[in-house]
Amino acid sequence: MEALWPLRFDLLPPKPDTVSLFIVGDIMSHRAVSKSAEEHGYGSFFRHVEDRIGRADLAIGNMEFPLAGKPYTGYPAFSGPDAYAQYLSDVGFDIFLTANNHILDKGTAGIRRTIEVLERKGLVYTGIAADAQADTLLNPLMVHVRGLRIALVNFTYGTNTGPFDKWPKVNYMRKADILPMLVRARQADLVMVFPHWGTEYRLHHDQEQEEMARWLIENGADVVVGAHPHVIQDVQYIDGKPVLYSLGNALSNQNDLNSRLEMAVTLRIVLERDKAPRLLPPGYEYLWCTKPGMVEDSYSAVPVTLPDSLWREKSDYQNMQATFKKIYEENHPAGSD
Repeated sequence: MEALWPLRFDLLPPKPDTVSLFIVGDIMSHRAVSKSAEEHGYGSFFRHVEDRIGRADLAIGNMEFPLAGKPYTGYPAFSGPDAYAQYLSDVGFDIFLTANNHILDKGTAGIRRTIEVLERKGLVYTGIAADAQADTLLNPLMVHVRGLRIALVNFTYGTNTGPFDKWPKVNYMRKADILPMLVRARQADLVMVFPHWGTEYRLHHDQEQEEMARWLIENGADVVVGAHPHVIQDVQYIDGKPVLYSLGNALSNQNDLNSRLEMAVTLRIVLERDKAPRLLPPGYEYLWCTKPGMVEDSYSAVPVTLPDSLWREKSDYQNMQATFKKIYEENHPAGSD
């Protein structure tokens, strides 16, 4: 009998490895949100999904407010507390998307301070840049995650004010500006594009979004994940590539029931020796933004599967279930988990 020692494990077929990404939609800083945090802290905001955030190799969120300093303000011109961004980082978010219509709400001074705070705290971001050198490093943002090279491109349809100066720069939805970023992004194994686009509160994407999505796929995007409408929009596959038109709000003070529901997404990429990385079908989890007194003393993003026994008011639970059922039946991607 042939000797079995030593076992040659290097001759066995390599076991596939998987890199996971967890992505949420719009993280808002309405004044009521900031005031509640002043009283209760931020701990409840993502308490019920901390495990999802921490379990992911990369967690990404759309920070839809500048860090312009006091006085902290909400809609229509936002300025969120520095502590909010720090909390999001502490809870496990790795990358902030910052190209959105509110980033210039406090003008050039506001975006400059946003960049200064993010840099000082060591928080990673993309979508804006202080100068040409930073622009080269951040747009696209190239990250390495356990051997996987990922490129992130983030841009917005516009800003509520400005632009006022050439620098700091905001990435706008202009093909002539986006194309060079996509060309550089092709060095990566996975190209992810995050557009801030679409019609607010509309549950389905519009023609302009689809035209841009097709152009992005044609020019190298592997997956497109949108924000801005504040509600969940539909998912479409273009040339086999997923386009998630809008994930909805992760955390906000908006009252419309549709805007309280979010579709968080998990992307898994399989790594196998001598093979190109393979993107698995996205996984979706529906979250509901609760207001103070519904589940926690402050705001909290909770899974729609949270038991009704943990809700303080039965009517709030029923509103969530009815909204989830309606939007799930209308928009949930066919064949997904």
